[in-house]
Amino acid sequence: MRARLFPRMTIPLPRLFYYILIPCISIVLYKLYTPVEYPTESTPMPNSVRGVATTLLAERGLQLKSLERVQSLWAGYGEICRVTAVPISPLVTSSEASESYVLKLVTPPPTKVDDEGHTRKILSYRVEQYFYTHLAPQMPTSLPVAQCVASINKQNPDGTSITAMLLSDLKQQYPVAGEKRAVLTHTQVFAALDWLSGFHGFWWPRVDNLTASSLVLPPLEEVQQEGQDPGEKGVWLNGGYTYLATRRKEYFSLVEDDDTEWNALLTSRIEGHELSTSEMAAAFLAPKVSGNTPIEKYQTLIHGDVKSENLFTTTSGKNVAFYDFQYTGLGLGVCDLAKYFTCSVPLSMLVSDQHVPEKLSMQTGEEQLLRRYWERLRETGKQEYDWATFVRHWEVALVDWLRFQASWGFWGNTEWLEARVRSVLSDEDWRRFLISNISGASST
Repeated sequence: MRARLFPRMTIPLPRLFYYILIPCISIVLYKLYTPVEYPTESTPMPNSVRGVATTLLAERGLQLKSLERVQSLWAGYGEICRVTAVPISPLVTSSEASESYVLKLVTPPPTKVDDEGHTRKILSYRVEQYFYTHLAPQMPTSLPVAQCVASINKQNPDGTSITAMLLSDLKQQYPVAGEKRAVLTHTQVFAALDWLSGFHGFWWPRVDNLTASSLVLPPLEEVQQEGQDPGEKGVWLNGGYTYLATRRKEYFSLVEDDDTEWNALLTSRIEGHELSTSEMAAAFLAPKVSGNTPIEKYQTLIHGDVKSENLFTTTSGKNVAFYDFQYTGLGLGVCDLAKYFTCSVPLSMLVSDQHVPEKLSMQTGEEQLLRRYWERLRETGKQEYDWATFVRHWEVALVDWLRFQASWGFWGNTEWLEARVRSVLSDEDWRRFLISNISGASST
C-alpha cells in the first residue's frame, strides 16, 4: 500500500462551520463599514470637500457613499456637490436606504476691505446660511425650499473661512431644472409667480420681527462698521445685488457714457432737485433701519435674485421650488418681479405683438400677470395694497432695474424693458409721484 504524504485530518462539523463562518462575517463587516466610492469625474475631489461632507453627514448618523461635483462657485470660492449617503448603522444594508443631499462649500480668500465685489460675495454666503438655518424653517410647506440639515461656519486666524451647508436635494421632488437664462413655459411662469406672491405675502407682516441691528448693510459699509469678521448676521437690509448703494462704480460709468440714451434719461439731475432720476428711484426703494420711508408699509422679504436658473419645477411645471438665497433681504416684492419678467418670462406673455415699439405702456399680458401676483400677495399677507400704488411701485422698480442693466449689460427681454421705462419716464404723473414721496420722506 502506498504511504500517505500527509496524515488524514478530521475536523469536527461545528468547528468546520466556525472556520468558514468567521471569514464570511469579516468580509460582510468590512463591506458595511467601508464607504463605497463611486467616482463621477476624472478630476479627484479635494480632501477638504470630502472631509466636510463626512463631518456634516456624521451629525445625521450618515456616512459618505459618493460625491459628485455639480459646479464651482463664483471666482473659485468653493463648490456645490451632490452627496449620496447611507446610514452608519450596519443593520441597514439595502441600497434603497441611500439619501441624496447637496453640499454647498465656500472657502474664499480673506475679506478685502476695499473690494466691494469680493465682500458682497462673502457676506452673501453668510446671509444664505442664515436664511436656511433661521428663516426657512418658519415657512409653510406651500413654499418649498431646501432644508438645511447641517452647517458649518468657521473663521480662521489668517482671515480665511469655511462656510458649508448640507441641504436636502430639491431635484428628488422637483426634477426639472430651470436652465441658465432660459425662458419658462407658461405653466412654470404661473407656478413661479404664485410662489413669489406666497413668499412675499408670508414675510410681509413678519419683517418687523427682524432685529434691525442684525441686518447686513451694503458691503463696504458693513465691513467698515463690523470689521472683516462681522460674526453671525441676518439678511440684507436691502435685498438684491443691483441696488444703487452697492453699484456706484457701475453708475458712474453710465454717467460718463455719452453714447447711450440712458445717460441723460437716468443720470441727469431732475430740474429743481439735487438727485437724478436713478438716485430718486433708488432712494424710494431703499429700506431703512430707522426713519420714515415711502415703502415702509409694503416692504417684505424678497428673494433678491429671481431667475429661471434659481428654481426647480415638477415634471408638470405646476409646482416650483426656489433656491439660492444669497441676496435675500428687505424690499418691495416688485423688485423681484422686475428681473423675473425681464429674464425668464416669455415675451409673448407680456405683449401681444412681438414687434415692440419704442415706447410701451402696460399691455394686457403684463397686467394679467401683475394682477394675479397682486391679488395673491394681499390674500396671503392680509394687508391693504391698492392697485394704483402697486403699479407706481412696479414702475419705479422697472426704472431701477433698467439703471443696473444700462450700466452693467443688457440681457433678457431688453426691448420690452427699455420701451416700458421710456413710457414711465415720459409720464409726468409718475415723476410727480416719485419726487413728492422722496421729498416727503426726507422732510420727516
